[in-house]
Amino acid sequence: MSFDTLSAQEVIEAVARSGVQKGNMRLDKVFLSSVSAGCLLAFACGTALSTNASPWYSDNAAGLIRTISALVFPYGLCMIILTGADLFTGSFMYTTVAVLQRKLPWWKMLIHWAVTFLWNLAGSLFMVGIIFDGGFFDADPFKSAVSTFATKKQVTPDFRMIFLRGIGCNWLVCLACFFGMQGRDLASKIMGIWWPIFAFVSLGFDHVVANMTFIPLGIWVDTPGITVGLYIWKGIIPTLLGNIIGGGLFCGTYYWYMYLLDIKTLPIPGRTKSASDTEVPTPEGMSVKNGDIEANAGIPNQV
Repeated sequence: MSFDTLSAQEVIEAVARSGVQKGNMRLDKVFLSSVSAGCLLAFACGTALSTNASPWYSDNAAGLIRTISALVFPYGLCMIILTGADLFTGSFMYTTVAVLQRKLPWWKMLIHWAVTFLWNLAGSLFMVGIIFDGGFFDADPFKSAVSTFATKKQVTPDFRMIFLRGIGCNWLVCLACFFGMQGRDLASKIMGIWWPIFAFVSLGFDHVVANMTFIPLGIWVDTPGITVGLYIWKGIIPTLLGNIIGGGLFCGTYYWYMYLLDIKTLPIPGRTKSASDTEVPTPEGMSVKNGDIEANAGIPNQV
C-alpha cells in the first residue's frame, strides 16, 4: 500500500503560504468565510450535544458516551477545511508561521485574528439564536444535556484548568489542519483531520470557537449559574489564551523552527509523480510539474 502525501517540511511550507494568503485576504471575504466556519462548527456542536443526551449512558458509561460523541464531532472541522472557511483557532498556526518567515506583517496577523474571532462568534450565535431555536433543544433530554455540558465547561473548572485545556485543544486542532494539508487525496485529508479532533473532544479540552456554541446555547436554555459575564471570563479569555499557545507556539512555531528557520524562500510544495510530467507556469512565475498541480490546488483553502 502506498500513500500520496507531502513531507512535514512541504506541509509547513504550504502552511506559510496559506498564512500569507489569509493575512492578505480582502476583509469582506474574511467576514463571509469566518461566519461560514462558525456555522459549520456549530452543526457539529449540536450533534455532540444530542449524542450526549443519553441519561443512562451518562450515569453508567460516561466514558463510552464521550467516546461516541468524540467520534462524530470531527465532521465539523472536515467541512470547514474542505470548503476553505476561516476558523479563528486555525489561523494561530497559519499566520504565525507566515509572520515568523517574514512573509506577513504582524499587524495583518492581528487584524485577521480579530476579524475571524468576531465573525466566528457571529456565525455561532446565528446558529444558536436562529437555527437551534427550531425547538430541538427546548425539551428534555436534550435541554438537560445542554445545561449539564455547559455547567461542566464553565462552572465546575477554574480559570487555570480551562487555560490548560485550551493549550491541549488547539495543539490537536492545528495538528488536524496540518494533517489535512499533508494528504493529497480526499480520504487522506479526512482521516488526517478526524483523529486529532477525536482526541481533543474525548479528552474534554476547550476550544474557544466551539464554546461560542456550547455556552451561549446553555445561556439560551436558562442554565443556572451561567451568565454572559461568566462566559466571557471563563469561556473566552482562558480558552483563547490557551488556544493561542497551543496552536501558535506548540504547533506553528515548533514546525517553523524545525523545518523553515534556515529557509529564506518558500518553494512550491508537491512532488513529481513521474519523469514524464511536463512543467507548467504558476502565478508566481515559477514552474511546477503537471503531476504536482493536485497538491497545490487546495493550499490556500485551509483553516
